[in-house]
Amino acid sequence: MDDQTSVAVVIPAYRVAGQVAGVIARVPAGVRHIIVVDDASPDELQAVLAAVRDPRLVTLRHAANRGVGGAMKTGFAKALELGADIVVKVDGDGQMDPALVPQFLAPILAGEADITKGNRFDDLAFVRDMPAVRRMGNLALSFLVKLASGYWHVFDPCNGYVAIRASVLRRINLEHLEERYFFEISQLCEAYFARAVLRDVPMKPVYAGEPSSLHPIGSIGSFAPRLVRRFLHRVLMSYFVRDFNVVSVFLLAGLPSLVFGVAWSLYHWIHNARLGVLTSTGTVIIGMLAIVLGFQLLLQAVVLDVGNEPGRTGR
Repeated sequence: MDDQTSVAVVIPAYRVAGQVAGVIARVPAGVRHIIVVDDASPDELQAVLAAVRDPRLVTLRHAANRGVGGAMKTGFAKALELGADIVVKVDGDGQMDPALVPQFLAPILAGEADITKGNRFDDLAFVRDMPAVRRMGNLALSFLVKLASGYWHVFDPCNGYVAIRASVLRRINLEHLEERYFFEISQLCEAYFARAVLRDVPMKPVYAGEPSSLHPIGSIGSFAPRLVRRFLHRVLMSYFVRDFNVVSVFLLAGLPSLVFGVAWSLYHWIHNARLGVLTSTGTVIIGMLAIVLGFQLLLQAVVLDVGNEPGRTGR
C-alpha cells in the first residue's frame, strides 16, 4: 500500500450490528475510504455506525433489501465517485480478516493482476476438515464456474473477499451483475470480457461459530441454469461475435458431429433391437467415428479456451 494509490473498502452490511464495528476497526490505516452499505438491515446497524469515530467511514443505506450484489453495486459506484484506484470487498460479519487487505492489493500494485480473489482451499487443513459431500459439491460448482467465466484456475468461486482495479470496474456494466448470492460469480463472468487478469490469494476462513450461508451442493441446483446461460453467452460473444478463430471452427464442426454420432447410434441400436437383428459393422463405424471426431474437436476447443484465459497468454 502506498500514499499515491487510493484504496476503498466496501462492506455490504445486513444483520451485522454486532460485528461491523470490529471489522471497521481492523481495516488497515493505508485504506483511504471505508464504505458501508446498509442493505435495509433490521437491527441496530445505523446506531452502531453512528458511534464509529473513523473519518474514513462513508455510510450509505438502502430503503429496501437488495442483497449482497445490490449493496456492492451501490458501494462500487460510490468508490468510483470518490476516485478510488482499487476497491476491496470485505463482508461485515467478521469472517474476512481486514488485516489481509495488503495481501490482496500486492499483486495489483505489482502489475501482476487486475483482480485478486481469496482462496480458502490453499489451506490443506481446511480441505481435510470439510465433509466429503461438501468437498465434492465445491468441485462440481468450481468446474461449472470455470466453464461459465473462462477463469479456468479459479477454485473458490463463492469466496467474496475480492479486490479489483477501478479501471476494470469502469469497463464492467454494473447492471449485468447479479444482486444476490450469484454476485461473486457474475462478477467473474463480466470481468472476463474486460480481459481482467485474476490471481488467487491464499487465506484462512474465520468462522465465528456460524456455518456458511452458502452450501455448494444446494447452490448447484439454483446456480446451474444461470451458469449454463453465462457459458453460452461467453462462447457466443468470444468466438462468434467479437472474434472468429479456430475455436469457432472446432465448435461448429465438433458439436454437430457429436450430436449426429449419438443420434445415429441410438436410432440404429433401438431400431435393430426391436427387429432382433444385428447392427452392421459399417453402421457402427459411422456412429463411432462421428462421436470420436466430435469429442476430439470439442476437447481441443476446451484446451484452446483454457489458453485464452486472461493473463495466460499475455492478453
